[in-house]
Formats: sequence, C-alpha cells, structure tokens
Amino acid sequence: MEITPRTIQIFLPYGSPRGIKIAEITNRTVQAILIPRNEFNRVSERHEIHNVGIYFLFGHNEENSKPQVYIGEAENCYKRLNNHNKEKDFWEVAILFVTNNPQNQFTKSDVKYLENLSYLKAVENNRFYINQTIPQQTFVPEWRKADLEDIFNTIKILLSTLGYPLYESMRKVSETDEDEVYFCSNNEVTAKGEYNEEGFIVFKGSSIRPQTTKAFKAKSKKDKLLEDKVIIEKEGKLIFNEDYQFTSPSLAASIVLGRNQNGWIAWKNREGKTLDEIKRQ
Repeated sequence: MEITPRTIQIFLPYGSPRGIKIAEITNRTVQAILIPRNEFNRVSERHEIHNVGIYFLFGHNEENSKPQVYIGEAENCYKRLNNHNKEKDFWEVAILFVTNNPQNQFTKSDVKYLENLSYLKAVENNRFYINQTIPQQTFVPEWRKADLEDIFNTIKILLSTLGYPLYESMRKVSETDEDEVYFCSNNEVTAKGEYNEEGFIVFKGSSIRPQTTKAFKAKSKKDKLLEDKVIIEKEGKLIFNEDYQFTSPSLAASIVLGRNQNGWIAWKNREGKTLDEIKRQ
C-alpha cells in the first residue's frame, strides 16, 4: 500500500469508541460506516446507510484458520444488510462505503464494478477466507473506471484504519533484510518470519516439526492449518504453503516446534539476538 501522509476523520455518532463509526479521508467524497452487529438495529435511523454502496461483512468461522469476509453491493445498503443480519451467521462487523455528497451518489454500475474489483483483489491478497460466488463484472466507461479505482484505494486505506487490513500486504520486509527477519530452528526444522503490529508472520517455505508433545496446547490450531492446506506435506516434510499471520510470536514458535514455546526467546535474528532482546529490552 502506498505510504502517503493523510488526515482521516472518525466520527462517533453515539459517543462509543467501540460502537458505530463514520470514517473518511478529509479531502475525499467516500465515507466508511462501521457497524458492530449488536448495534445494527440502532443504525437504521441514519440516512447514509440507505444509500447505494458497497459493503464488507467481517467475522470468524471456527471451521476456518483465517478471518472471513463477504463482499457485496446494494442500492439500499440497509435493506441488504438487514437480510444478512437474519440469514448469515459468521459476521460480527459490517463496513459499508457510500459517498458523503448527496449530489454525487454512486450508481448501480459503480458499486457493481467496485464489488468485482474488491473481490478479485481480496482473493489475490489471500489474507481472509472468502466463500461466495465471483461478483459479476459490469461495464463502466474508461474515465469512470479510473475514478472508481481511485475510490478503491480510499476503501483500502479506510478498511485498514478501522482494523481490517484486507488489502494490505502481509509482509512488510524482504527475506533478505537481516535486521527484520527472525529465525526459529533446531536439528529438525528451520522457519523464518517477521514480527509486526498484528503478531508474527511465518514465511512460506518454513518447515515445522511433525510431532507434538503431549502438553502441546495448539494442536487444534495446527490441525486446522493442515486441513486448510496452509501447512502441507512436501518431500516428507511439513512446510508452510503460504505466509501466515499468527496473533503472537509464541503461537508461531509453538506451531513450528511442536511444543509450548515462548516465542520472544525462540525467534532470533541472524546474529542470535532474541526477539525479546531486540524489541523489549
């Protein structure tokens, strides 16, 4: 994602920092409305939610190793979300995007184009589990396509600002960056990864120990990673088939080593300094 200074305004219409939020980049005409599911009935009184827009449903499904997203569009977002509130179980938060200019609203073609683009980019980035049909592509003129792709960049920024980095690259550093890449290894396995604001990423190609100890607490997590083919068997070894974001360095190290492990000590840089020494001391 392009790194450029921006001013983002977040308005709390009901005063709660954990409740409904309305966010926008101050010089743009698109606004994001974040709605926790438990406050969905409350938001019906706001006029913005009844506009044409594109929306994202975020949540977790215990059957999946990744958080889940559903991407849709509607001519009246409230009516469509009301249906999803009755029919879809997994979601916890809805974020919809509409324009903040009554004279310049999205058209149906606009949001269908954005829906298709948003879906394809989310699949490409592979940070969230997606279980839906591919949204139909629609025709828009070349000049409008350029506008909508600029609007999509605003959507990406606002989603990340609100805590849902659907389109952010998981890795922030190169594998050759000796200062930021950490290793966890023994005689059986070699893994490497990156410490970031969300926890710890284990890089694709890292190997893990097949056996686990009796006291191993992350067995269900490992089983789910195997089931979802995040971890696969290759040439007699278990390896990560893709980059994977863990919530903590310790969970990442435990999966790699097959035992309960303090990741702050297990992950080390090329010079042998622990993550704890570099980041906490």
